[in-house]
This record gives sequence, C-alpha cells and structure tokens, in this order.
Amino acid sequence: MPILRPTKIEGVVHSVLVNAKPDAGLATRKVGTANVSYDGLEGDWHSTAVRAACVRTKRQYTEGIEIRNTRQISIISVEDMAEVAQKMGIPHIKPEWLGANILVSDIPDFTLVPPGSRLIFSGGASLVVDLENEPCKYPGDLIDEHHPGFGRLFAPAARNLRGITAWVEKQGVIGEGNTIALHIPPQRIYAIT
Repeated sequence: MPILRPTKIEGVVHSVLVNAKPDAGLATRKVGTANVSYDGLEGDWHSTAVRAACVRTKRQYTEGIEIRNTRQISIISVEDMAEVAQKMGIPHIKPEWLGANILVSDIPDFTLVPPGSRLIFSGGASLVVDLENEPCKYPGDLIDEHHPGFGRLFAPAARNLRGITAWVEKQGVIGEGNTIALHIPPQRIYAIT
C-alpha cells in the first residue's frame, strides 16, 4: 500500500540557480533550467552523492566524516521570503543572496512541508524533502551588501521561513515555469518522553 499521498497543491518554479565556485562565496546565479542527476543540480557545488559531515550534523557525526548528501538542493519560496523581508523591514530578498537553488511559489507554509514529502516537477525530476534549512548568519552578509545594516536581522526573521533542503529521488530537468506536485506522508506527532 502506498504511504505517500498526492495533494491538490500545485507549486510553480520561478528560478533555478547554481553556485559552481563556493570559494567565491555563498551567492548562486540564475541558470533558468538545470539537468538533475542522482547527485543533484548539474553545475552546483552541492551536487554530490556523499559529503563531509559539517556543523549541520555535529550532533550526529564528527566533522569531516563522509556521509550521504541529503542536502543536495536548497529550496525557498516567494511567500516565505516576502514575509522574511517584511519582518526585516526591507523591500525584498533575492534567492541568490541565500545561496538557494530553487525559488518556488504556491505551496503554503513551504518551509514546514514535512520531511519525506516528494516534490514532483513537470520536467521529470522528483526531490525528497530532507529537513528545514536552519537560518544562519552567512546570508546576512550578502543582504548587508544590498541593504547595509539589515543583515543581522536575517536569522531571527527567517526562523521557520528559511526553506528546505532536498535530495534527488528521480532524475530529470527542473526549469523556470515547471509545475510541482506535492505528495506528503501521513502526519503524526512523535511524543518525546
């Protein structure tokens, strides 16, 4: 019996972005369309099957240990970014300032989409939602370049609005204008004692 349920929600891709040279900084650049392999988005430095454990996984693994890369793609929403910008008191936030790979719209409470959900793109690719992307200070540095003095406000304003990370389940293409079908697993509360 299939456990994932299709929803009636249909999102839209607004931008596809990559960062081929992480030593040049966090910012991504728009590419319009990208081929998607099991490693991730073609041309992006996060595109690998495995990665070194880092600060994001420090409670589970020693930094530098090789682990499966479930952080292949970073996705944010138009609606969440508008809310963050409003909280910060700036007119807008561009996805490239956050190092995002995909900007979407029309998926309510996007950052809160449950882990394990599938984002199925009309270009053929399918992504598995891993986790909420915890806001950090680094996007604030890029925001400061465009709105001096406001970068420090990013992390607190983006809590529960920073988007998600995902990994590739099915290869294909993701491009601007693609629609996205959202499939979710059953929602249960796990009681921690």
